[in-house]
Amino acid sequence: MSWLEIVLGVVSILVSLIIIGVVLLQQGRRAGINGAISGGADTFLSKNKARTVDAKLSNLTKYVAILFFILAVVANIIALRK
Repeated sequence: MSWLEIVLGVVSILVSLIIIGVVLLQQGRRAGINGAISGGADTFLSKNKARTVDAKLSNLTKYVAILFFILAVVANIIALRK
């Protein structure tokens, strides 16, 4: 194994762990329904704050997933050259 393969392997493992963490931090889509049924009241400010955090996490998930895909393609290209 060359040093480039080792570096790509380590980076892809780190990126995959970041994807797992970001996905677990995201709030579920049905969270608002449970709050409405149980009588939980959200203020206007808390709703907007949750939307911005969820939007940022969603965008971060997209970018990290694209990075992971690119790393996988590059690793396959390097493996096929051997």
